[in-house]
Amino acid sequence: MLEQYKEAIEKSNIISKTDVNGIITFVNDEFCKISGYSKEELIGKNHNIVRHPDVSAAQFRKLWQTIKAKKTYKATVKNRAKNGSTFYVNTTVIPILDTNGNIEEFVAIRYDVTKEVFYKQSLELKEKELQELNATLEKRVLLKTKELKELNETLEKRVQDEIEKNEQKQRIMFWQSRLASLGEMLANIAHQWRQPLTELSLTLFSLKKAALHENVDEMQSLYHESKNIIQNMSTTIDDFTNFFKPTKEKYYFKIADSINESLSILEKIIIKEMISVNTEFEDVEVLGISNELTQVLINLIQNSKDAFLQSSVLIKEINIRVKKEDTFAVIEFEDNAGGIKEKDVYKIFEPYFTTKHASSGTGLGLFMSKMICEQGLNGSINVKSKKNSTIFRIKIPLQNRNEIDAK
Repeated sequence: MLEQYKEAIEKSNIISKTDVNGIITFVNDEFCKISGYSKEELIGKNHNIVRHPDVSAAQFRKLWQTIKAKKTYKATVKNRAKNGSTFYVNTTVIPILDTNGNIEEFVAIRYDVTKEVFYKQSLELKEKELQELNATLEKRVLLKTKELKELNETLEKRVQDEIEKNEQKQRIMFWQSRLASLGEMLANIAHQWRQPLTELSLTLFSLKKAALHENVDEMQSLYHESKNIIQNMSTTIDDFTNFFKPTKEKYYFKIADSINESLSILEKIIIKEMISVNTEFEDVEVLGISNELTQVLINLIQNSKDAFLQSSVLIKEINIRVKKEDTFAVIEFEDNAGGIKEKDVYKIFEPYFTTKHASSGTGLGLFMSKMICEQGLNGSINVKSKKNSTIFRIKIPLQNRNEIDAK
């Protein structure tokens, strides 16, 4: 019966024995399990092997004073396992006396209360936070009431300030987009000049050879060829300079001319990317700034080019149509680059939104295009996307030239 009681206690509790000097003489399996040490690592070692460094020396002295006085010591003890983790045990240390009443050994019986201690600590922390919250509640209510009153008193001014900030922000974003566009145009200039520079270099080399052989006819021919190449490069610069003239005076211009200018500027890229551009124009004039509409069209073409690459489209087509609808000139720009996702269609004109990779898109091009259409041309731009195609539709109001001139 005694053996059965002993086995029942050992299987349900954490048990250890030490000699009078605190050297471990016995541990059960539960002690090994919670401490992480094996029996071989524990037996023969001082019991402070599992002592946690947070436990004060005073508490340790109290334990020894109690049990050496042949009294039972009870406490919740914080210990440290082999892996450094913390565990808590409710501990009862009992001195075992021999027949003469002398201490023969100490038996410690424990049970794990780690979860309970952690729960208690968490509850105490929450209770402390709640007390602090309650203590400052009245003060915070008064403060928020004061803030709300001040907010109501200054609401009109704050709204006006926010409107001005938003307008300023829009202007900044517009100019950021213009700078981004300028960067793209400079890249186009470099692209346009790359081949002529190579041709010019070869021509000048041939001219040098002809001069060495004193071949006058060939020298003249090469001279004229070099002159033509330089003239074409100069024309390219003039085209781009005209494009970026900062004029803000509106005038009548043909939409077809603006479209043709954009196609001319991007001609090398269109050829390189093997994009087929089909145009269908009605003879339509509008009031505005031709360069700004050209900039919108360049942005749309550049976007289509990037979308063709992203979607790996083999047969690349862009269709540009110009027609009159009631009192509006309508430009329809359509590509077969795979369309825009439905969730993106509603955000496509928002600043800094882009469907491109972060390294190849600023998200300002279509925002700027919208600003130009609405503020520069008094019109609008919207987009529709089908399964494989995207259609941008620009509407510009038609105005009677004679009526305007009369005014």
